[in-house]
Formats: sequence, structure tokens, C-alpha cells
Amino acid sequence: MKVNNVYLGDCLELLKKIPSNYIDIIYLDPPFFTQKEHQLKNKEGLVYRFNDIWHSIDEYIQFLEKRLIECKRVLKETGTIFIHCDKQACHYIRILLDNIFGYNNFINEIIWSYKRWSNNRNGLLNTHQNIFWYSKSKVYTFNPIYQEYSTTTNIDQLLFNRERNSINNKTQYSEKSSQEKKGVLLGDVWEIPFLNPRAKERVNYPTQKPIILLEQIINISSNQGDIILDPFCGSGSTLVASKLLQRNYIGIDISSDAVKLAKHRLDNPVKTESNLLKNGKESYITKENIKNILDKIGAKIVYRSSKVDGILTVNSYGLIAVKIQQAEEDLLELQRNLSIFINSKSLKFGIIIINDKNEYLLNSRSFTLYENIKMCTFSNAENIIRDF
Repeated sequence: MKVNNVYLGDCLELLKKIPSNYIDIIYLDPPFFTQKEHQLKNKEGLVYRFNDIWHSIDEYIQFLEKRLIECKRVLKETGTIFIHCDKQACHYIRILLDNIFGYNNFINEIIWSYKRWSNNRNGLLNTHQNIFWYSKSKVYTFNPIYQEYSTTTNIDQLLFNRERNSINNKTQYSEKSSQEKKGVLLGDVWEIPFLNPRAKERVNYPTQKPIILLEQIINISSNQGDIILDPFCGSGSTLVASKLLQRNYIGIDISSDAVKLAKHRLDNPVKTESNLLKNGKESYITKENIKNILDKIGAKIVYRSSKVDGILTVNSYGLIAVKIQQAEEDLLELQRNLSIFINSKSLKFGIIIINDKNEYLLNSRSFTLYENIKMCTFSNAENIIRDF
């Protein structure tokens, strides 16, 4: 089988055509034992679907076992494998991987954590998936990734290295300052956003994974020129990530629609940038300084919008948008943006809360441009709410 290609067929049969000890990294995103048929329709009306219905968990595990044995054969001695799963069968898969690759070759369980907004009345909302990382031997590729220290990190940790005391074997900070601190080693919980409906790379293939998730996997476990194999490649996210990172790739899928889609994406690679990863988690909690004001009037905070800070429920009017003026913000622009938000969400009213020092502005006719927006100060906000 040639690299940098996508093949149609059952991966069990196609894996047998790959030479032993040939692949550097394998990433699998197989069916999850959801007992459902998954399907989504793209913008052109084409329905992508795959079946994830099994007679029993034993049938499912036997299906994976045969394919994982072949995966181990084609993997280099220095290679590693990542298998993606969720709560449905992760405990069975972990035991299966221990049996095939060896308990001692388990490297990490990566938790992919993300935010989702849906109702789940039978339990807690599912906001993570599991990725098991195993090696074939004790010698494997690992490229450490370092992150910024948290805002609560002790200053000594930034300036000094830690060393073990020879007397009591306890660690302590060295008296000599460190020349360079790389940061904190990437942990096993990855906060990477789920693909939202408007993401540029979204192709509406069921269970499509974001390219940035696959890039992180590829970066920590391979080098340029290595060969990446995805035996259940689906829409081809692993292959696109490999191509963008200058790795070679082999994709396999049993669906002709998936293979066609993956080839199209490889010819026209599109990657959605994540503002969360680019700007950091802290960029989405800058409104914490106004949370006390919102709590005071019983409003729920809205993080990811510049036009509104909170949403308030008033019995007679339903939902009301709330915006709190910051020192550098222009009131005219605030009114205009809040009005746009109100109209786009079919709300009836909005409230702008300004600093008590600007109370004189409330009497200015120039700041009453919109009938569906009321102005108030911090001190009389509760009174304004009662008037609704």
C-alpha cells in the first residue's frame, strides 16, 4: 500500500497488505458501541451514515481485537497507538489493549474535555471522551509540549528549579535561579473545543473530530516524515492533520462516501482555528469582574459575546439582555450593539448598567436612541428590574 492515499475497504483485510513494522503512529476512531446508526446531512443534501449496532459487547470486542492485533503487527517497535472511545465501552477496550500491547506498555489515558449544550435527563451531561495511548515497546517517540504556568503559580516555581534533599529525601527549591523554565508539561486532560455547527472545517460527517485534536496527538508522538495510519479514517481529519504537519499518511474506511470526502478534504485542506486555544481559557472569563453585579440582579453571565454580558428572566417579558459598561466603552456603541443582539434573538428589552459616576448621562436625550433599551446605574439596577 502506498503512503499518502486513502483506501476503500474493511481495515482488517487492508491491514494485511501493510508490511510488518512499517507504521510510526496509529490513531483509531472506531465505532463506540453506541447501539445506534449515526447519520448527518451535508449542505448539498448528501447523507453520511455508519452503523454502530451490535448483537452483544462480545461481538464488538471481537471485532476490535482482530483489527488491533493487525495494528500491532504493522506498528514499528518504536511506534505508538491511540484508540479513541467513550464511556460506552472504554473499560472493555482498556483490558483488550492491555492483553494485546501489554499492561506495561500503557502510556496515558488522555481525556478530551469539551463544552456541549444539550439536555440529558438520565444523568450527567457527557463532556469528555477517552483516548488510550499505548506503545509497542519501551522505546518510543515522545515530543514534550509545554504550556504556560497558571496565574496562581508560586513565584519561586518560576525562578528556581526543585531538587531532592539528600538528608530527608524531600524536594526543595534550589538556591540557584533557573536560566530557562519551559513551563508546565502538557497534562492528560485536553480542553479542545468540539466542532461547532459553523466551524469552517465541519463537513457534517458523524463523529467528525477537530483537526487541532489530531494535531496535538501527532505532534507529541511523531516527527516530520513519519507514517500515520488511520484504519477508521471517516471524513479524514487525521489525514488532513498529518498532511498539514508534513507527515505521511494512510487512511482506510469501509464507506465509499467517507473515502471520497476524505480525498476531497486532502485536496482542499481547511482547518478551524480555536480562539480558546489561541487566546487561552482566561480570555473567556474576563467578565468575572462583573459577575457580582449580575448576581445582584439575578442575571446569568454570558461569556462568549461582546454585545451582552448577561441574560435575565423577567416573568412579564421573558428574557432580557443585560450589558454593563466598562470604563473604555462608548455608550452609543453599546446601545447599538445591544439593540442588534436583542433583535437577532427576538427579545423585547435590554438593560445597560453604567457607573454611578456617569449618572448625569441618564438625563441626556442623546442617550435614549432605542425604545427597547433602558439605562440605569449600578446603585439603582435592582429598582429598574422591579419596574419591568
